[in-house]
Amino acid sequence: MLFTICRQFTLSATFVLITLVAVAQNTVQTKYNNSSVYTGIEVGSKGVKMSIIEIGKNAQSSGAFNILKDSSVNTDFISFSRPTFSATLEAFSGLYFKATRELKIPGKKIFTVISSGVKMQAEKENKSPMVQELIDSFRVRISEPEKQVEVVDVMQEARLSHLGIVPDKRRFTTFLIDIGSGNTKGGYFPDGIKTSNFRLFQLNWGTKSTFNETEKRCDGDMSLPNFSKNLSRTLLNAENADIIYAVNASGAYPLSDNIAVSGGIAWATATLLHPELIDNPVISITFDELVKFNEKLVKNFTALSPDFLVTNINNKEDKERIRKEISRVHKVFDQKSLMSGAGLLWKIMRQFESAFETKHFYLVKNGQVGWVSAYVDQTLSN
Repeated sequence: MLFTICRQFTLSATFVLITLVAVAQNTVQTKYNNSSVYTGIEVGSKGVKMSIIEIGKNAQSSGAFNILKDSSVNTDFISFSRPTFSATLEAFSGLYFKATRELKIPGKKIFTVISSGVKMQAEKENKSPMVQELIDSFRVRISEPEKQVEVVDVMQEARLSHLGIVPDKRRFTTFLIDIGSGNTKGGYFPDGIKTSNFRLFQLNWGTKSTFNETEKRCDGDMSLPNFSKNLSRTLLNAENADIIYAVNASGAYPLSDNIAVSGGIAWATATLLHPELIDNPVISITFDELVKFNEKLVKNFTALSPDFLVTNINNKEDKERIRKEISRVHKVFDQKSLMSGAGLLWKIMRQFESAFETKHFYLVKNGQVGWVSAYVDQTLSN
């Protein structure tokens, strides 16, 4: 398997209701010996995510981190309205209190960041003061005026994701692409011997921003045929104006054997394409599979329903687990959101599809916690 990442994640998980192993040994069983538990809370374009992970020794070389809990609250912060600001502040502080008060995680082991997607959109719309207001309000709410809340730039976030997701043995042959809500970022290490030089790949297109642009084009008619037509136009514009140039400028094609895609849409696509591989954190797919998946989203969406997809699963326990995971996908993404994200994924992957050279495509289900592992490692090293 390309990556060693433990346990699939649950993007739409509810608040954590248990106490960590550090507090009650009989509640959560950790996987590694001599491990430590950390929490990362990220304010992203779509909302606030909290990931609680166990990090074992040599995590960066072996991928030895284990997801204990993963929670998210959708607040649509990049709308930059007062209601979404308030909702984001409530979620941000609420998850922090969940970690400190209920799970008894020390504040020094909780890392809080504002994502690059939020940073980019705020700068684009001249809303950076609202981001700072959120940080200041969060510090007041938790009564920690010195709490570090870093606003990460796209280069830092992409590099951390690569270091956290991809094991050392694949470090220099893998091009990582993280499709977020508001943007897409990623990259690779071109030198082949060191990680100080990271070649950035970025797009101002994500699942949510692609949906939003298509919605504007629909001019009030959100019927499936009209949305599909305008989505094709949005994606064509994104491909011609941004995607082709970004891929070519990255120089990734000749240096990358593996194309790995993370983000919510990667999890959703992997789950719906191969529900039987629920326990596999990384799924290998072909470009043709992705093309057919995009067609099915529009023309035969019922074939992606939980009931239909578990038809051929014989084991009763597996069937129920898989049904729940598929249901989570549909709670996080409706049909049009899936079309938007999978369409963007298709346009990006198409740049690497060639009859003359074989590339290996992978979907990483739990990539959203990768930055936590790398951020912890980086912070402790400093």
